[in-house]
Amino acid sequence: MALGILIVIALLFMLWLMADPLRIEYRRRRLRQQAFPAPWREILRQHVPYVRLLPADLQIQLKQLIQVFVAEKSFVGCDGLVVTDEMRVTIAAQACLLILNRRTYYFPGLKEILIYPSPFIVQREQRDKLGLTQTQSRVLAGESWAQGQVILSWPDVLAGAAVVDDGNNVVIHEFAHQLDQEKGYANGAPGLLQRHRFHRWSQILGAEFKLLQDEVRDQQPGLFNAYGASDPAEFFAVISEAFFEQSQRFAAEHPDLYRELGQLYRIDPLAWS
Repeated sequence: MALGILIVIALLFMLWLMADPLRIEYRRRRLRQQAFPAPWREILRQHVPYVRLLPADLQIQLKQLIQVFVAEKSFVGCDGLVVTDEMRVTIAAQACLLILNRRTYYFPGLKEILIYPSPFIVQREQRDKLGLTQTQSRVLAGESWAQGQVILSWPDVLAGAAVVDDGNNVVIHEFAHQLDQEKGYANGAPGLLQRHRFHRWSQILGAEFKLLQDEVRDQQPGLFNAYGASDPAEFFAVISEAFFEQSQRFAAEHPDLYRELGQLYRIDPLAWS
């Protein structure tokens, strides 16, 4: 009798585990089927001009992604900031560019987005050449944590969205880090990367990362922000900004790297420009 009860409990537990993803997908499908709110359309028109560059089918898909993203993620105002739909939709629209053509993927490790009313100060401990630890203050526009948080400065979110071709977008940058951090740490090889493509990815990004470091050392201006030369994780975030916002120059000057990002993100921004 006891064994029979244990078997029934085990079966019920397995059914519960199987049903949970089905419930999630059912809820998401309902959200995607809802009409996109008219006030949200106006938010996109005012604050995210990049959306107008997308083909019609991707615009529809992006709006569906936004609806699920806003429903599932927690947005938290910091330093007295009151979160509005304007903030939620503006941030979600840019973040979801990175997951177009992935209908079942919504940054699963991301729990909340913290929004500050201005650039914020963080304290970092660093060791100097003598091995002594020093605390340094840095003013940041954004930050991504592997524990499932993205922190953003609202004015920098607006500034990054307003200009679609300067290669500077704090939301794309930090959410690229989120993709990279899903495995628990960031090293420039995001979890979305297919296993069989890892070797080629490492070769091409390694060579391009070294090229950027050489350019920075020699003070030679190039396409990518010099901050990307600091480490492979920052390089991946920086080139993701350029991929979406400066696709023509990117494809012309770094064709192999552009193809790698195109395969990762499953889109080709060059076709829209």
